[in-house]
Amino acid sequence: MRSAAISVRGLRKAYGDHVVLDGVDFAVATGSVFSLLGAAGAGKTTTHEVLTTLRRPDAGTVRIAGHDVATATGRVRAAIGVSGRTAAVDGLLTGRENLRLMADLRRVPRAGHRVARLLERFDLVDAADERASAYAPGARRRLDLAMTLVGDPQVLFLDEPTSGLDPPGRRTVWGIVRELVFEGTTVFLTTRHLEEADQLADQIAVLHRGRLTARGTPEELRRRIPAAHVRLRFADPYDLDAAARVLTGAARDDAELTLRVPGDGETRTLRDLLDRLALHSVDALEFSVHRPGPDEVLRALTGNPGDAPPGREAALR
Repeated sequence: MRSAAISVRGLRKAYGDHVVLDGVDFAVATGSVFSLLGAAGAGKTTTHEVLTTLRRPDAGTVRIAGHDVATATGRVRAAIGVSGRTAAVDGLLTGRENLRLMADLRRVPRAGHRVARLLERFDLVDAADERASAYAPGARRRLDLAMTLVGDPQVLFLDEPTSGLDPPGRRTVWGIVRELVFEGTTVFLTTRHLEEADQLADQIAVLHRGRLTARGTPEELRRRIPAAHVRLRFADPYDLDAAARVLTGAARDDAELTLRVPGDGETRTLRDLLDRLALHSVDALEFSVHRPGPDEVLRALTGNPGDAPPGREAALR
């Protein structure tokens, strides 16, 4: 592993009797993307706040860019950039003024030059002198990210960075993150979106009720997620029997007259299944493609079969 930009050991945090973080350990390699994935209430935001010096832990050690967050808070803050769940821009100021204000607070040398470069990089030149309140959500998010980069941070913390954005806006932010990592920035990403973690992260850790229940590369975690399958239903038991002999390994349900066949549900896969049945003069009455939903993904990654939180908004998406 490359040198650690973030090192967390035995991190604990509680509010009264409610334990939010219960002995969390992980390390983040310099110049990589680390995603902390979990449902609402898992402890992601508290982790984010501890690592960015906004909240003190009850126990454990946290080092960012080589500095202890408890004893070298100032150095940690100088080394990081933080973008929260909502864009923290001043709507009464223009985009340029927002960036210049941040540069002044950071005491950035040649601030005008730095601001101009960021406006160009984030495609904000044409809107630079408009009030930020007039920006579309995607532009506000780009401005917020630009503001976090004014001080050229070594480690960038992103909390739900694409929340509220449409698909094109999400892809734009993903592209910016990839560019930053290519240039050597370390990114710590907290998200509920498995797709976002899969797109960006080198390593993913799954947080559930204050504990890490899974970690690994996107490919390693993908193997733990329930596979998609094709469900075939037949008109009578005779067709079901014939199909089961052809599609060996399929899961059979005699009461429903169905077969569950592992598959990705793509057109070519479906055509192959139906062609194999047709060669044996077997017709399926109907078919449907089933992919794992948010609750199934959450249960698979947390190892808690009956412990998914209620509601779609609380689940991984």
